[in-house]
Amino acid sequence: MNIILASQSPRRKELLDLMGLKYEVIVSNADETFEEGLTIEEQSKRLAYIKSKTVFEQTSGDRIVIGSDTMVLKDGKIYEKPVDNEDAKRMLKELKNSKVQAITSLAVLVQAGELYKEYIDYDIVDIYIKDMSDDEIDNWIKIGKPLDKAGAFAVQTSFCVFIEKIVGNHTTAIGLPTHKLYDFIKEYIS
Repeated sequence: MNIILASQSPRRKELLDLMGLKYEVIVSNADETFEEGLTIEEQSKRLAYIKSKTVFEQTSGDRIVIGSDTMVLKDGKIYEKPVDNEDAKRMLKELKNSKVQAITSLAVLVQAGELYKEYIDYDIVDIYIKDMSDDEIDNWIKIGKPLDKAGAFAVQTSFCVFIEKIVGNHTTAIGLPTHKLYDFIKEYIS
């Protein structure tokens, strides 16, 4: 069974490596424009699905295509990837000393012979970010490469010193809920 990750995220690749899976990466380049009228959960699941479906339609044979999407939220406001370092600084100033949520959706499309199945779900974790000084924020921006991270931070990097606690599965906070992924694919990878 060919496993395909529909993402260029190095964090998602690391998590698949931890799972011991052999896979290839095909970046979806899907249109990630938000659709009006959807809840955050529906929006996140939709984005994961269109990434997975785009790659699924470009490939053939027995395969598992994995799409995922992560959003960071605080008080209902979505924090996507910052557009530049100033945007990252603004985000981190808003997120410091508070509880934020990370929602990561997962869309797994499976073709096994004549069988076609779709598994779509999401997981949410609470992340408690400590207070940070302006100098600490500036230093993180210099070393942390915040521009490819929702909310301008990543819990599995040196930013971990600013994480008070995570309530929920830490792989969801990183960007791929491996506990759910395993349940979806275990019967196909034995």
